[in-house]
Amino acid sequence: MKKLWVAGAVMATLAAGAVQAKEWKTVRFGIEGAYPPFSWTDENGELQGFDVDMANALCEQMQVKCQLVAQDWDGIIPALLARKYDAIIAAMSITEERKRTVDFTGKYALVPNKFVAPKGAEFELSKEGLAGKKVGVQIATTHDKYLTDNFGGDVSLVRYGNADEAYLDLKAGRVDYVFLDATAIEEGLLNKEGGDAFEFVGPSVTDEKWFGEGFGIAVRKQDKDLKEKLNQAILELRENGKYQEVNSKYFDYDVYGE
Repeated sequence: MKKLWVAGAVMATLAAGAVQAKEWKTVRFGIEGAYPPFSWTDENGELQGFDVDMANALCEQMQVKCQLVAQDWDGIIPALLARKYDAIIAAMSITEERKRTVDFTGKYALVPNKFVAPKGAEFELSKEGLAGKKVGVQIATTHDKYLTDNFGGDVSLVRYGNADEAYLDLKAGRVDYVFLDATAIEEGLLNKEGGDAFEFVGPSVTDEKWFGEGFGIAVRKQDKDLKEKLNQAILELRENGKYQEVNSKYFDYDVYGE
């Protein structure tokens, strides 16, 4: 019975891929909506942020209708594979592990990763320095995997569904540090009321083995035509200045990186 179900699922996937190979008139983007400045949900329940504006700019460049779908991070790739949407734009790092499941465009942003702590806190990025410390991370992220792979049982990881939950526990003293993208920490903690009580600690962490080549847009492996359309649109937005317009709304530097 299981083999029949798997075979049926494969045939359905192939059939769906054949349909999606036709002309794209609408592109549905999965967006987390809880990771400012890349995305957040405002008081009216509307998605806002860099990823939202980039998705709309990409659709305009490709001359397609754009639909945005809010999705919790821990289910964001499964929902793509289940065809809830066509692509993920959610500050997702391009990594070898994720490439086994989905395809990525080239990068559309590149951001360093940092630890944040109360001002004056001691910090050393080593097994000895992190021994007995509690570090907040967002579950199922590259930050989670980096610390798990490199420090294992020497650090106590506290995993959260979104970054705001981690900041709340840092403020309450329930974790010693939070480890996330530097821009997310700036927007979600340091630039907000009470943020002046915290600061970045330690070096920027950019190891490509864990953090990949930057943030890419994820698509299903069979949707190679959509991947190429998105790649072309990213390059065109960089060339015509639309990327820089979106960039300047959220960052004081070129978030695309070198």
